[in-house]
Amino acid sequence: MINRRTFSKALGLGTGAAAASLAGLQGLPTASAATQNGTTAPTALTVTPGTHTSFATLKQIKAGLLDIGYAELGPAHGPVVICLHGWPYDIHSFVDVAPLLAAEGYRVIVPYLRGHGTTRFLSSRTFRNAQQSAIALDIVALMDVLKIEKAVLAGFDWGSRTADIIAALWPERVKALVSVSGYLVTNLEANKQPLPPKAEYAWWYQYYFATERGRLAMEDKTKRHDLTRLVWDTVSPTWGFDDATFERTAAAFENPDYADIVIHNYRWRLSLADGERRYDRFEKQLAARPVIAVPAITLDAEHDPFTAPGDGSSYRDRFTGKYDHRTLKGIGHNVPQEAPTAFAQAVIDVDHF
Repeated sequence: MINRRTFSKALGLGTGAAAASLAGLQGLPTASAATQNGTTAPTALTVTPGTHTSFATLKQIKAGLLDIGYAELGPAHGPVVICLHGWPYDIHSFVDVAPLLAAEGYRVIVPYLRGHGTTRFLSSRTFRNAQQSAIALDIVALMDVLKIEKAVLAGFDWGSRTADIIAALWPERVKALVSVSGYLVTNLEANKQPLPPKAEYAWWYQYYFATERGRLAMEDKTKRHDLTRLVWDTVSPTWGFDDATFERTAAAFENPDYADIVIHNYRWRLSLADGERRYDRFEKQLAARPVIAVPAITLDAEHDPFTAPGDGSSYRDRFTGKYDHRTLKGIGHNVPQEAPTAFAQAVIDVDHF
Protein backbone atom coordinates (compact mmCIF):
# COMPACT_ATOMS: atom_id res chain seq x y z
CA MET A 1 0.00 0.00 0.00
CA ILE A 2 1.07 3.61 -0.58
CA ASN A 3 1.55 5.35 2.73
CA ARG A 4 0.63 8.91 3.64
CA ARG A 5 4.18 10.22 3.25
CA THR A 6 4.36 8.82 -0.29
CA PHE A 7 0.94 10.31 -1.03
CA SER A 8 2.08 13.71 0.24
CA LYS A 9 5.12 13.64 -2.02
CA ALA A 10 2.92 12.71 -4.97
CA LEU A 11 0.91 15.85 -4.32
CA GLY A 12 4.10 17.90 -4.15
CA LEU A 13 3.49 18.70 -0.48
CA GLY A 14 5.48 18.12 2.66
CA THR A 15 3.76 16.11 5.38
CA GLY A 16 2.90 19.26 7.31
CA ALA A 17 1.46 21.01 4.28
CA ALA A 18 -0.45 17.89 3.34
CA ALA A 19 -2.05 17.77 6.76
CA ALA A 20 -3.25 21.34 6.29
CA SER A 21 -4.38 20.82 2.70
CA LEU A 22 -6.22 17.57 3.39
CA ALA A 23 -8.43 19.12 6.04
CA GLY A 24 -11.38 17.06 7.22
CA LEU A 25 -14.89 17.30 5.83
CA GLN A 26 -17.30 18.67 8.40
CA GLY A 27 -20.57 16.98 9.21
CA LEU A 28 -20.01 13.69 7.38
CA PRO A 29 -20.57 10.40 9.17
CA THR A 30 -17.58 8.35 10.24
CA ALA A 31 -17.40 5.18 8.20
CA SER A 32 -18.05 2.00 10.11
CA ALA A 33 -15.09 -0.34 10.39
CA ALA A 34 -15.48 -3.14 7.86
CA THR A 35 -13.45 -6.30 8.25
CA GLN A 36 -12.19 -8.94 5.87
CA ASN A 37 -10.84 -12.14 7.39
CA GLY A 38 -10.50 -10.31 10.68
CA THR A 39 -8.62 -7.36 9.15
CA THR A 40 -10.05 -3.89 9.72
CA ALA A 41 -10.48 -1.77 6.60
CA PRO A 42 -8.01 1.11 6.42
CA THR A 43 -9.23 4.65 6.88
CA ALA A 44 -9.12 6.78 3.75
CA LEU A 45 -7.04 9.92 3.76
CA THR A 46 -9.18 12.98 4.33
CA VAL A 47 -9.24 15.43 1.44
CA THR A 48 -10.91 18.81 1.04
CA PRO A 49 -13.20 18.72 -2.01
CA GLY A 50 -11.51 20.46 -4.91
CA THR A 51 -7.96 19.61 -3.81
CA HIS A 52 -7.34 18.02 -7.20
CA THR A 53 -8.47 19.62 -10.44
CA SER A 54 -7.35 17.23 -13.18
CA PHE A 55 -6.07 13.79 -14.07
CA ALA A 56 -2.42 13.69 -15.12
CA THR A 57 -3.04 11.62 -18.25
CA LEU A 58 -5.93 10.13 -20.19
CA LYS A 59 -5.88 6.89 -22.11
CA GLN A 60 -7.89 5.55 -25.05
CA ILE A 61 -8.77 1.97 -25.82
CA LYS A 62 -11.11 0.28 -28.27
CA ALA A 63 -13.73 -1.80 -26.49
CA GLY A 64 -16.96 -3.11 -27.95
CA LEU A 65 -18.63 -0.39 -30.01
CA LEU A 66 -16.46 2.39 -28.65
CA ASP A 67 -13.05 3.97 -28.43
CA ILE A 68 -13.22 4.71 -24.70
CA GLY A 69 -11.37 7.54 -23.02
CA TYR A 70 -10.49 6.94 -19.39
CA ALA A 71 -8.27 8.04 -16.54
CA GLU A 72 -6.19 5.51 -14.63
CA LEU A 73 -4.44 5.93 -11.30
CA GLY A 74 -2.67 3.60 -8.90
CA PRO A 75 -0.51 0.49 -9.26
CA ALA A 76 -1.07 -1.52 -12.43
CA HIS A 77 -1.51 -4.78 -10.51
CA GLY A 78 -3.60 -3.43 -7.65
CA PRO A 79 -7.19 -4.51 -7.01
CA VAL A 80 -9.39 -2.68 -9.50
CA VAL A 81 -12.02 -0.05 -8.78
CA ILE A 82 -14.08 1.29 -11.69
CA CYS A 83 -15.74 4.66 -10.99
CA LEU A 84 -18.74 5.59 -13.13
CA HIS A 85 -20.09 9.11 -13.56
CA GLY A 86 -23.60 10.39 -14.23
CA TRP A 87 -25.35 13.20 -16.08
CA PRO A 88 -24.57 16.07 -16.45
CA TYR A 89 -21.13 15.14 -15.16
CA ASP A 90 -17.95 13.46 -16.30
CA ILE A 91 -14.82 11.80 -14.94
CA HIS A 92 -13.97 14.90 -12.85
CA SER A 93 -16.61 13.79 -10.37
CA PHE A 94 -13.88 11.39 -9.18
CA VAL A 95 -10.90 13.72 -9.42
CA ASP A 96 -10.49 13.69 -5.62
CA VAL A 97 -11.73 10.15 -5.02
CA ALA A 98 -9.30 8.45 -7.41
CA PRO A 99 -6.09 9.63 -5.67
CA LEU A 100 -7.49 8.56 -2.30
CA LEU A 101 -8.11 5.05 -3.60
CA ALA A 102 -4.77 4.95 -5.42
CA ALA A 103 -3.08 5.86 -2.12
CA GLU A 104 -4.52 2.66 -0.68
CA GLY A 105 -3.08 0.57 -3.49
CA TYR A 106 -6.09 0.36 -5.82
CA ARG A 107 -5.90 0.52 -9.58
CA VAL A 108 -8.59 3.08 -10.34
CA ILE A 109 -10.27 3.26 -13.76
CA VAL A 110 -12.55 6.23 -14.52
CA PRO A 111 -14.09 6.01 -18.01
CA TYR A 112 -16.05 8.57 -19.97
CA LEU A 113 -19.45 7.03 -20.70
CA ARG A 114 -20.62 6.89 -24.31
CA GLY A 115 -21.28 10.35 -25.70
CA HIS A 116 -18.99 12.05 -23.17
CA GLY A 117 -15.49 13.47 -23.31
CA THR A 118 -13.03 11.59 -25.50
CA THR A 119 -15.15 8.44 -25.86
CA ARG A 120 -16.20 7.93 -29.47
CA PHE A 121 -18.22 5.40 -31.45
CA LEU A 122 -16.07 3.32 -33.75
CA SER A 123 -18.62 3.51 -36.56
CA SER A 124 -20.69 6.43 -37.79
CA ARG A 125 -23.41 3.87 -38.61
CA THR A 126 -23.90 2.72 -35.01
CA PHE A 127 -27.20 3.89 -33.55
CA ARG A 128 -26.56 6.42 -30.76
CA ASN A 129 -28.32 4.33 -28.18
CA ALA A 130 -28.28 5.17 -24.47
CA GLN A 131 -30.59 2.51 -23.06
CA GLN A 132 -29.39 1.14 -19.75
CA SER A 133 -28.13 -2.28 -20.85
CA ALA A 134 -26.12 -0.82 -23.73
CA ILE A 135 -24.18 1.43 -21.36
CA ALA A 136 -23.61 -1.45 -18.95
CA LEU A 137 -22.23 -3.61 -21.75
CA ASP A 138 -19.80 -0.81 -22.64
CA ILE A 139 -18.22 -1.23 -19.22
CA VAL A 140 -18.16 -5.02 -19.46
CA ALA A 141 -16.40 -4.65 -22.83
CA LEU A 142 -13.90 -2.24 -21.25
CA MET A 143 -13.18 -4.78 -18.50
CA ASP A 144 -12.70 -7.49 -21.11
CA VAL A 145 -10.19 -5.56 -23.19
CA LEU A 146 -8.28 -4.41 -20.10
CA LYS A 147 -8.27 -8.04 -18.90
CA ILE A 148 -10.03 -7.14 -15.67
CA GLU A 149 -11.79 -10.26 -14.45
CA LYS A 150 -13.46 -8.65 -11.45
CA ALA A 151 -13.64 -5.13 -9.98
CA VAL A 152 -15.30 -3.05 -7.33
CA LEU A 153 -17.83 -0.85 -9.14
CA ALA A 154 -18.71 2.55 -7.70
CA GLY A 155 -21.00 5.14 -9.25
CA PHE A 156 -23.75 7.72 -9.03
CA ASP A 157 -26.65 8.69 -11.28
CA TRP A 158 -26.15 6.95 -14.68
CA GLY A 159 -23.08 5.38 -13.09
CA SER A 160 -25.09 3.84 -10.24
CA ARG A 161 -27.56 2.38 -12.69
CA THR A 162 -24.75 0.96 -14.81
CA ALA A 163 -22.97 -0.55 -11.82
CA ASP A 164 -26.24 -1.99 -10.46
CA ILE A 165 -26.97 -3.67 -13.79
CA ILE A 166 -23.56 -5.27 -14.07
CA ALA A 167 -23.77 -6.49 -10.46
CA ALA A 168 -27.24 -7.95 -11.12
CA LEU A 169 -26.62 -9.57 -14.52
CA TRP A 170 -22.92 -10.40 -14.35
CA PRO A 171 -22.15 -10.79 -10.63
CA GLU A 172 -19.05 -12.83 -11.40
CA ARG A 173 -17.44 -9.60 -12.71
CA VAL A 174 -18.19 -7.57 -9.58
CA LYS A 175 -16.27 -7.95 -6.34
CA ALA A 176 -18.38 -5.34 -4.54
CA LEU A 177 -20.59 -2.33 -5.24
CA VAL A 178 -21.00 1.26 -4.07
CA SER A 179 -24.22 2.73 -5.43
CA VAL A 180 -25.44 6.26 -4.75
CA SER A 181 -29.26 6.30 -4.53
CA GLY A 182 -29.35 2.54 -4.22
CA TYR A 183 -31.16 0.39 -6.77
CA LEU A 184 -31.59 2.41 -9.95
CA VAL A 185 -32.39 -0.26 -12.52
CA THR A 186 -35.06 1.19 -14.82
CA ASN A 187 -38.36 -0.65 -15.17
CA LEU A 188 -40.03 0.80 -18.25
CA GLU A 189 -43.55 -0.27 -17.28
CA ALA A 190 -43.22 1.15 -13.77
CA ASN A 191 -41.78 4.33 -15.24
CA LYS A 192 -45.07 4.99 -17.02
CA GLN A 193 -46.74 5.66 -13.68
CA PRO A 194 -46.70 9.22 -12.30
CA LEU A 195 -44.66 10.08 -9.25
CA PRO A 196 -45.67 12.44 -6.44
CA PRO A 197 -45.63 16.05 -7.77
CA LYS A 198 -42.52 17.03 -5.80
CA ALA A 199 -40.58 14.16 -7.35
CA GLU A 200 -41.86 14.98 -10.83
CA TYR A 201 -40.77 18.59 -10.36
CA ALA A 202 -37.18 17.49 -9.74
CA TRP A 203 -37.19 15.64 -13.08
CA TRP A 204 -38.19 18.70 -15.14
CA TYR A 205 -35.38 18.23 -17.66
CA GLN A 206 -36.43 14.66 -18.38
CA TYR A 207 -39.75 15.96 -19.69
CA TYR A 208 -38.07 18.89 -21.45
CA PHE A 209 -35.90 16.41 -23.34
CA ALA A 210 -39.05 14.61 -24.47
CA THR A 211 -39.78 17.65 -26.66
CA GLU A 212 -38.04 18.93 -29.76
CA ARG A 213 -37.38 22.17 -27.87
CA GLY A 214 -35.34 20.13 -25.43
CA ARG A 215 -33.41 18.42 -28.20
CA LEU A 216 -32.60 21.76 -29.82
CA ALA A 217 -31.43 23.11 -26.47
CA MET A 218 -29.01 20.22 -26.06
CA GLU A 219 -27.68 20.71 -29.58
CA ASP A 220 -27.08 24.43 -28.98
CA LYS A 221 -23.73 24.96 -27.23
CA THR A 222 -24.82 27.98 -25.18
CA LYS A 223 -28.20 26.60 -24.14
CA ARG A 224 -26.63 23.23 -23.30
CA HIS A 225 -24.03 24.95 -21.14
CA ASP A 226 -26.61 27.00 -19.26
CA LEU A 227 -29.05 24.11 -18.85
CA THR A 228 -26.45 21.75 -17.38
CA ARG A 229 -25.15 24.49 -15.10
CA LEU A 230 -28.70 25.03 -13.83
CA VAL A 231 -28.97 21.32 -13.05
CA TRP A 232 -25.72 21.49 -11.05
CA ASP A 233 -27.01 24.47 -9.08
CA THR A 234 -30.37 22.91 -8.26
CA VAL A 235 -29.40 19.32 -7.43
CA SER A 236 -26.35 20.29 -5.32
CA PRO A 237 -27.66 23.33 -3.43
CA THR A 238 -24.99 23.22 -0.69
CA TRP A 239 -21.96 22.59 -2.91
CA GLY A 240 -19.87 25.75 -3.28
CA PHE A 241 -18.20 24.85 -6.57
CA ASP A 242 -16.62 27.59 -8.66
CA ASP A 243 -16.97 28.36 -12.37
CA ALA A 244 -13.69 26.62 -13.22
CA THR A 245 -14.93 23.36 -11.68
CA PHE A 246 -18.03 23.38 -13.85
CA GLU A 247 -16.15 24.37 -17.00
CA ARG A 248 -13.73 21.47 -16.64
CA THR A 249 -16.64 19.08 -16.77
CA ALA A 250 -18.63 21.03 -19.38
CA ALA A 251 -15.79 20.43 -21.85
CA ALA A 252 -16.90 16.77 -21.91
CA PHE A 253 -20.28 17.86 -23.26
CA GLU A 254 -18.68 18.95 -26.54
CA ASN A 255 -18.58 15.33 -27.66
CA PRO A 256 -20.29 15.14 -31.09
CA ASP A 257 -22.66 12.43 -29.84
CA TYR A 258 -23.54 14.11 -26.55
CA ALA A 259 -26.96 15.50 -27.49
CA ASP A 260 -28.07 12.28 -29.17
CA ILE A 261 -27.02 10.15 -26.21
CA VAL A 262 -28.63 12.36 -23.58
CA ILE A 263 -31.89 12.77 -25.46
CA HIS A 264 -32.16 9.05 -26.23
CA ASN A 265 -31.43 8.10 -22.61
CA TYR A 266 -34.27 10.15 -21.17
CA ARG A 267 -36.75 9.43 -23.96
CA TRP A 268 -36.06 5.70 -23.74
CA ARG A 269 -36.72 5.76 -20.00
CA LEU A 270 -40.16 7.27 -20.67
CA SER A 271 -40.87 4.74 -23.46
CA LEU A 272 -40.78 7.57 -26.00
CA ALA A 273 -37.83 6.13 -27.94
CA ASP A 274 -37.04 2.57 -28.94
CA GLY A 275 -33.98 0.65 -27.92
CA GLU A 276 -32.33 -2.03 -30.05
CA ARG A 277 -33.42 -5.65 -30.36
CA ARG A 278 -29.90 -6.84 -29.57
CA TYR A 279 -30.47 -5.72 -25.96
CA ASP A 280 -33.99 -7.11 -25.54
CA ARG A 281 -32.94 -10.18 -23.56
CA PHE A 282 -31.05 -8.04 -21.06
CA GLU A 283 -33.91 -5.59 -20.69
CA LYS A 284 -36.30 -8.48 -20.10
CA GLN A 285 -34.10 -9.68 -17.27
CA LEU A 286 -33.89 -6.16 -15.82
CA ALA A 287 -37.65 -5.69 -15.98
CA ALA A 288 -37.91 -8.49 -13.40
CA ARG A 289 -35.90 -6.34 -10.94
CA PRO A 290 -33.14 -8.89 -10.30
CA VAL A 291 -31.53 -8.83 -6.89
CA ILE A 292 -27.93 -7.82 -6.31
CA ALA A 293 -26.09 -10.44 -4.27
CA VAL A 294 -22.58 -8.98 -4.24
CA PRO A 295 -21.43 -7.02 -1.16
CA ALA A 296 -22.87 -3.50 -1.41
CA ILE A 297 -22.94 -0.12 0.25
CA THR A 298 -25.66 2.30 -0.79
CA LEU A 299 -25.31 6.03 -0.24
CA ASP A 300 -28.02 8.65 -0.02
CA ALA A 301 -27.32 12.38 0.04
CA GLU A 302 -29.41 14.57 2.33
CA HIS A 303 -29.84 17.40 -0.19
CA ASP A 304 -30.16 15.32 -3.34
CA PRO A 305 -33.70 15.95 -4.69
CA PHE A 306 -33.73 12.41 -6.11
CA THR A 307 -33.07 10.69 -2.77
CA ALA A 308 -36.06 8.52 -1.97
CA PRO A 309 -37.57 8.84 1.51
CA GLY A 310 -37.14 6.03 3.99
CA ASP A 311 -33.37 5.79 4.46
CA GLY A 312 -32.97 3.21 1.71
CA SER A 313 -35.95 1.10 2.76
CA SER A 314 -37.60 1.33 -0.67
CA TYR A 315 -34.83 -0.71 -2.28
CA ARG A 316 -33.38 -2.67 0.64
CA ASP A 317 -34.87 -5.96 -0.56
CA ARG A 318 -32.93 -5.71 -3.85
CA PHE A 319 -29.61 -6.22 -2.03
CA THR A 320 -29.27 -9.73 -0.66
CA GLY A 321 -25.56 -9.89 0.12
CA LYS A 322 -23.50 -8.19 2.81
CA TYR A 323 -24.84 -4.67 2.99
CA ASP A 324 -24.63 -1.24 4.58
CA HIS A 325 -26.55 1.98 3.95
CA ARG A 326 -25.23 5.46 4.70
CA THR A 327 -26.80 8.90 4.53
CA LEU A 328 -24.46 11.83 3.91
CA LYS A 329 -25.59 14.94 5.73
CA GLY A 330 -25.31 18.28 3.96
CA ILE A 331 -24.46 16.74 0.58
CA GLY A 332 -26.19 17.01 -2.81
CA HIS A 333 -26.42 14.87 -5.93
CA ASN A 334 -22.78 14.79 -7.08
CA VAL A 335 -21.69 12.70 -4.10
CA PRO A 336 -18.14 11.71 -5.09
CA GLN A 337 -17.12 15.28 -5.91
CA GLU A 338 -18.94 16.86 -2.97
CA ALA A 339 -17.90 14.21 -0.43
CA PRO A 340 -14.83 12.43 -1.82
CA THR A 341 -13.57 11.12 1.52
CA ALA A 342 -16.90 9.52 2.42
CA PHE A 343 -17.22 8.03 -1.07
CA ALA A 344 -13.68 6.62 -1.05
CA GLN A 345 -14.22 5.19 2.43
CA ALA A 346 -17.35 3.40 1.22
CA VAL A 347 -15.30 1.77 -1.57
CA ILE A 348 -12.60 0.69 0.86
CA ASP A 349 -15.12 -0.61 3.39
CA VAL A 350 -17.23 -2.59 0.93
CA ASP A 351 -14.06 -4.20 -0.39
CA HIS A 352 -13.46 -5.50 3.15
CA PHE A 353 -16.95 -6.90 3.78
